[in-house]
Amino acid sequence: MELSQIKLHLKAYLLHQQTLDAAHFLVRSFGLATHDDWGAFDFRKDENKELIVLTTEGEVGEAQTIMIPRNLFDFDFNLVINLLAHEMVHIKQKTQEPLVFDKNEREFVAHYEMLFHTIFPQVPEMSDFHKDWFGNRALAYYNRMDAGGDLQKKYEKQKSEIESLLQTVQNNKNE
Repeated sequence: MELSQIKLHLKAYLLHQQTLDAAHFLVRSFGLATHDDWGAFDFRKDENKELIVLTTEGEVGEAQTIMIPRNLFDFDFNLVINLLAHEMVHIKQKTQEPLVFDKNEREFVAHYEMLFHTIFPQVPEMSDFHKDWFGNRALAYYNRMDAGGDLQKKYEKQKSEIESLLQTVQNNKNE
């Protein structure tokens, strides 16, 4: 389905206040579900209309729920799709072998996906502003891993790619 058609369908869901159905529609439309029984969406209890916060909740190895704000679709479309992809990476990490138990590793990989779309190549790019924000967040998670440890070594190449992307974003900002 073309992006314009997806946005049209999304508007119809939102017109009828079907936010959870709209989120499921986007997951299907962008091929974000890695298996049929991936979990569910629910609304956050601690919503702040100024912030967009999504979380994946559930113990590693058990059913997961992606918690979303009721106003999820008031934010930039490309950002929303990237955040949904980020959470779907967590679903995969927490429900499919090999399970990923280290939070820093889970977050680094999910942030990397938002920047490079290696798992979900159909997800559109974010703005340079968001690339800068999430790229720096990815590096923060990388730096929380044991210095020089196995995880840092495992993701050294991805870290370099993020640093290069951030440099490009900075160069674009300076032009």
